[in-house]
Amino acid sequence: QVKLAESGGGSVQVGGSLRLSCSASGGSISRKCLGWFRQVPGKEREGVAALYTDVGSPAYADSVKGRFIISHDNAKNELYLQMNSLMPEDSAVYYCATRRVATLMCTATPRNFGPWGQGTQVTVSS
Repeated sequence: QVKLAESGGGSVQVGGSLRLSCSASGGSISRKCLGWFRQVPGKEREGVAALYTDVGSPAYADSVKGRFIISHDNAKNELYLQMNSLMPEDSAVYYCATRRVATLMCTATPRNFGPWGQGTQVTVSS
């Protein structure tokens, strides 16, 4: 089982940018469906973006389309989420995870991913 660890969260002003990293250990991220998710207090976990490494186009939630970019580096065994034009609604704990249920499409559907780690907090203010 590949273990993932998120990092790179922090506080940023509206309109700013952050890059989140997801470091994998215990296995390769190649040929896997990987995703970014977020959760705010009192709400369900929400899919943000997903990609199948080495294949095709990434999938994004409508709320982040055009602002966030998911990418990966197989050599470094890392997944990234570049977040631009941040808004207060983007404030959440962000998680990365691997798809654990086989599906036709690689999309960020929370119920199909896991396990869930500590996450990294992103706070967008002002």
